[in-house]
Amino acid sequence: MTDSTELLSAEQVADLAVPVAAAMSPDGRLVAYSVVANSGRGGGPDSSVWVAAADGSAAPRRLTAGTARAAAPKWAPDSAVLFFTSESGERGSSQLWRIRLYGNEDLAEPLTDWRGGIGDHCPLAGGRTVALLAADEPTAEDERRAAEGDDAKVWGRHLPVTRLRLLDLATGAVRTVDGLGDRHVVEVTQRPDGGPLAVLSWATPELDPGVMTARLHLVAPATGAVQELGPVGVEARSPVWWQHDGEWHLAHVAVTPGHVIGAPAVIDTVPPATGPTGEQRSLTAGMSVCPTELVQVADGPPLALFADGLDTALYRLDPQALRFDRLSCSPGTLAGLTASRSGAALAVVASTAHGPKNVHAGLTGGPLRRLSDTSPELHRIRWGVQERLSYRAPDGLQLDGLLILPVGRTRGEGPFPLVTLVHGGPYFRFADELALSVVDCGQWLATAGYAVFLANPRGGSGHGHDFAAVVAGAVGGDEWTDILAGIDLLVAEGVADPERLGISGWSHGGFMAAWAVGRTDRFKAAVMGAGISDWGMQAGTGDWAATDAALGGSTGWNGPGPHTHDRNSPISYVSRIRTPILILHGEEDTNVPLGQAVHFHRALRHFGVEHEFVVYPREGHGLYERAHQLDALRRVRAWCDRWL
Repeated sequence: MTDSTELLSAEQVADLAVPVAAAMSPDGRLVAYSVVANSGRGGGPDSSVWVAAADGSAAPRRLTAGTARAAAPKWAPDSAVLFFTSESGERGSSQLWRIRLYGNEDLAEPLTDWRGGIGDHCPLAGGRTVALLAADEPTAEDERRAAEGDDAKVWGRHLPVTRLRLLDLATGAVRTVDGLGDRHVVEVTQRPDGGPLAVLSWATPELDPGVMTARLHLVAPATGAVQELGPVGVEARSPVWWQHDGEWHLAHVAVTPGHVIGAPAVIDTVPPATGPTGEQRSLTAGMSVCPTELVQVADGPPLALFADGLDTALYRLDPQALRFDRLSCSPGTLAGLTASRSGAALAVVASTAHGPKNVHAGLTGGPLRRLSDTSPELHRIRWGVQERLSYRAPDGLQLDGLLILPVGRTRGEGPFPLVTLVHGGPYFRFADELALSVVDCGQWLATAGYAVFLANPRGGSGHGHDFAAVVAGAVGGDEWTDILAGIDLLVAEGVADPERLGISGWSHGGFMAAWAVGRTDRFKAAVMGAGISDWGMQAGTGDWAATDAALGGSTGWNGPGPHTHDRNSPISYVSRIRTPILILHGEEDTNVPLGQAVHFHRALRHFGVEHEFVVYPREGHGLYERAHQLDALRRVRAWCDRWL
């Protein structure tokens, strides 16, 4: 094994190649996956499709060029054909492609030429049809308006509706399922016996109110006939079929019923033979872990991944007991779960505390073998030691988190300057995996000599519904004291220097950084990335309006006030701030609009608070252009160096 002698560079973080969207062939022999990486040419990332032997007997093969931006690999039922989307071709938009895998000769062919592009796809049983999710093609009137420069947007009709379409592979004909009306289709899954399609739709393509209006439908693939199953929960996703005693069930993941804020639950439905709705029940009620993924198994009960503190556990549904049974547990995050037809083998994307994300595969419930090695250059890097933390909040609640020590240093050499990173969401978590991303890059700060505290306060994932739901209408309450308790622990243990404390975060973590410096002057530096400064404004302008209104506690249209959201907003406490703040924001962010940062910047300027405000053109809620990623990495570290 090569000695770890190099220090991490900003370029290595920005150019990290990450595997996503793994797909195991139905026979369990192969695993396809896409790899996303910056090209180094500027602009956003490229992606390519790879395939590997599930038993590790052969090295992974690259099937497409990165410039094609190939993604979403999915297998035909016979395991001999792989479908994927790619932006190569004359259209320049995402189209469906097929590769017939014949030995080492991989022949790719385009299957669609759909103006506007293909969103997602689902190969159907029998191998003759592929379900497509795609918006309508431009009409002659649309093209005329575009040619004349008429780009006025009528709000409510400004986003294209994605419809369910069926591609006949023999003829190339595409048939639209009209029975869904103008519902926006977001997911589709076929019953394993070749029966109906389970279709999840929203009333509108807009996230709000789309995620609040989800419904399930059944569609007969041969005729296009539609049967209504009715409304499902908030943020519903991942419909999967399973069978018990000859009766088919349809499960999905949604926020715990009756709540807008909280942990997801797995909800089961028994589709009726006739009629509008089926009986719904939670299969995860009372569990202290949180479902993250639910995966259909053709010849068996579903598999699921659950966030469990700093770890991820694999479960299988017990059809008799109607509960999930634990099969295994791994440190860090497992994602992109995919299984063979029998469910005997699976593949996931996994990361360890000192190893980046890679594709792993193995027998279900058994040890996993790493198949990919997408960033071999990182084998030489010296990492900061990552420790698991367990401590109690002031009210006695058990909490967890992570500590990354400066590279090459031990606890006994402290105290060190400490930067606390707060995750986004708030429904998210820091798992025991390599902290290596452009946003919240703990190892990048550890390379510069900082200790880094990765906090997992209330409101996050991995500890059940009640733990997650407590922040509804009370952001900045218990989650703030949870974070402080962790910092106090590290100061008391001699790890953190109380005179050199910083705090940083992105999205909800950016809100918490802005909130923190309005509550105390203990921090000598803060970084607010894409953060919320005014919850009332956020509920009125952000993509997740209803969710943000529930978090902030009220909206501006609830009357003249006083409002709960004002009490919960950092903008209300700017006059107290003494900590220098670096504000980073994407110019085209619709999740947390740029106005949040402008509002906070003007308030800081009004009160004479030291700060720097940086806007990244063309960026949304994250940073995707390589030059912007490098700038943010270097700017954050320089800000910490200046003040800590």
